[in-house]
Amino acid sequence: MELTISRGDALKLLMKYNKEPFHILHALTVEGVMRWYAEKLGCGDEAEYWAISGLLHDIDFELYPEEHCKKAPGLLREGGVSEDMIKTVCSHGYGICSDIPPGHIMEKVLFATDELTGLIFAAAKMRPSKSTQDMELSSLKKKFKDKKFAAGCSRDIIRQGAEMLGWDLDELLEKTILAMRSCEKSVSGEMAALGLE
Repeated sequence: MELTISRGDALKLLMKYNKEPFHILHALTVEGVMRWYAEKLGCGDEAEYWAISGLLHDIDFELYPEEHCKKAPGLLREGGVSEDMIKTVCSHGYGICSDIPPGHIMEKVLFATDELTGLIFAAAKMRPSKSTQDMELSSLKKKFKDKKFAAGCSRDIIRQGAEMLGWDLDELLEKTILAMRSCEKSVSGEMAALGLE
């Protein structure tokens, strides 16, 4: 896996095509979650690669929602992103907008956690603390089972992601809560620094 773009350049590339604070917040969150997973799964030497893949995974979604994962390769190549990372980015949409299956564990984690971070974020917003810091697995499981809650977050994809990783659903949910806790403060700080609070 070849890292051909710096984190600073990756953020500039993301913000060239994404202006909505929500999309940038999601990208920064997935970046932090991917970094946490790289460290926890024994891939710490690849953490920057995992993180930048997370940062750029939805690069084409804001401008081209109907062509998600189809426009991404061109935008990423233009920014100097490696073909390996382009494949990773496109594999997160497998079965919906991409025919590239996640192969590497990093790709499986990205597939599994993309939708799940959205669900956890929505659940955190409902809490008095507005935070993941005091979120328990049991409360997230209730939200997961409530199909009307954050209905845009596909439970099927989250389940499929857990299966790909060989984990039960609880393990994926619990780990991703911890991953989001680990980056919540830094993401909030960066959003403020970018003037996107």
